[in-house]
Amino acid sequence: MTNILLINGSSRENGNTEQLADVMLKGISCTRMNLRDFFIQPIVDQRHVPGGFTAVADDYDQVIETVRQHDVLIFATPIYWYGMSGHMKQFVDRWSQSLRDTRFSFKAEMEKKKAFVLICGGDDPYVKGLPLIQQFQYIFQFVGLEYIGYLIGKGNAPGDVLRDELAIRQAKYWNQFFQSL
Repeated sequence: MTNILLINGSSRENGNTEQLADVMLKGISCTRMNLRDFFIQPIVDQRHVPGGFTAVADDYDQVIETVRQHDVLIFATPIYWYGMSGHMKQFVDRWSQSLRDTRFSFKAEMEKKKAFVLICGGDDPYVKGLPLIQQFQYIFQFVGLEYIGYLIGKGNAPGDVLRDELAIRQAKYWNQFFQSL
């Protein structure tokens, strides 16, 4: 059985990103993790320091351990100023630390996983969200994650995305895809 993890980067509870994810994952067994519920410190770049990264007293290890336990990772984030949310960016930035963590082989583990991106935004997201999709593709390529697709929704105020007929149709398509895994 495939273990699916939804990594929600939204700072808003039950916002458009989460609502679209709910449609896409309806009836699918998955773990949901809201990054806003965890304290993740910004990265302090110690890649070139003798001895490497020092331990950080936050929740990142708990979050990355959850990631390690899943086969499919769904990265869900609102589009904030044409990029991913701060919660998602802090989480991904810390991957530099995981890449050098001697307790496990981060890249080798990520190469066995699949990744999907779900984004929502209010300012022409079907066009202006594409650079964010590409950014995720480059991130996945760097760590060896297999990229399987994306879903974009249009919405600004909570609930707007549920009126985006294209996004809802695509979410239902992806629901069938995830059910088949």
